[in-house]
Amino acid sequence: MTGLFVGVDGGGTNTRVLVVDEHGTELATAEGPGSAIHPGAASRSAGVIRDAVRRACAGLSDQPVRALCIGVAGAGRDEERDTLQAALEADRIAGTVVVLTDAEIALEDAFGAGPGVLLTAGTGSIAYGKGPTGLMARCGGWGPVIGDEGGGAWIGRRALGVAAASADGREPESSLADAIRAALGLETIEELIPWAATATPADLGKLAPVVLEVAATGDLRANSLVTLAVEELAIHVRTLARKLFSDERAAFRLAMHGGLLAPKSLLRRRLEQRLKSIAPGATVLAERVVPERGAARFAMREAGVRA
Repeated sequence: MTGLFVGVDGGGTNTRVLVVDEHGTELATAEGPGSAIHPGAASRSAGVIRDAVRRACAGLSDQPVRALCIGVAGAGRDEERDTLQAALEADRIAGTVVVLTDAEIALEDAFGAGPGVLLTAGTGSIAYGKGPTGLMARCGGWGPVIGDEGGGAWIGRRALGVAAASADGREPESSLADAIRAALGLETIEELIPWAATATPADLGKLAPVVLEVAATGDLRANSLVTLAVEELAIHVRTLARKLFSDERAAFRLAMHGGLLAPKSLLRRRLEQRLKSIAPGATVLAERVVPERGAARFAMREAGVRA
């Protein structure tokens, strides 16, 4: 039986869709705004995902979507995951709908059925891994209010604090304040108050590249924020190495994913250097992780098709 299989990566900033056929051949892609599930707002995520999937399949309407797999941030909470799945099933968007966490689909693309640790740092942050016995564990991913250490929103929020403290004279002068103001198109530093009052985690996450750019110029305060973020992310990796591979000196594969950990980015380069001492058993994979591709493989397996 022919048909389409759709994989979706629903992050805090973007939603990416990949459509494949029964042979795994890529047919179409689409992007949309972030669809991470916030408490009580799964229906909004469903709307974003629905629109992106329909756009991806627009030119392939003569074929039914046999299975749809969505890996979305926030789906680790049963209530939110069930609400999202029910909303998409009600739309009859696919014959079968599977909702997983964004970490699970990325882990699938990085390692398949094998062991390894995946570290993701975008708007939020999480490390997710599988040990040689099949044991799975996670570290981080507690959300923007109480967790997501080292992620974009975490960095952005702290950068705002530095900007305010610098303006007050409570901290040494830093070019962060002017860089943030310019990036947001604000006339004065005081305009950060109303902006921050309504800023979403995705809005805060967009300040992280500003911090990295300023750090690259040698600004001491921006560099201290980068150092803090690196340490938090490195601790994620070390924690899972101990849980899954006995200790951080044991050999294991590590994949990195997310906008902040792009190859050769400042944060990634510093993190790889830090990992040599804090988790010396890690072998960092150079291959790019494509979570929606992992989701498409899950969709094919759900329909009984060999990926």
